[in-house]
Amino acid sequence: MQGSKLYVGNLSYSVSVDELKELFLPFGEVRDVRVIEGKGFGFVEMGTQIDAEKAKKELNGTQFMGRTVTVDEARPQRDRPKRGGSRRY
Repeated sequence: MQGSKLYVGNLSYSVSVDELKELFLPFGEVRDVRVIEGKGFGFVEMGTQIDAEKAKKELNGTQFMGRTVTVDEARPQRDRPKRGGSRRY
């Protein structure tokens, strides 16, 4: 693993930022938590790469709020083309 940011998938749609933070706190400092509403996933940034590796190892495939969560290293965000703009008819 190269970073301290983790992707967390298969989350309950009702999960809160605080609930997700509580799940990761036993593995070290939690710097940032983002839940993507209505999508069932989020991101957790741990204090160090070592903390992130521990959390990934211990939490991937475990039950959380009735679902089996996936925890993996977050991939860098890729550039997406802008939506909208002018249309020509």
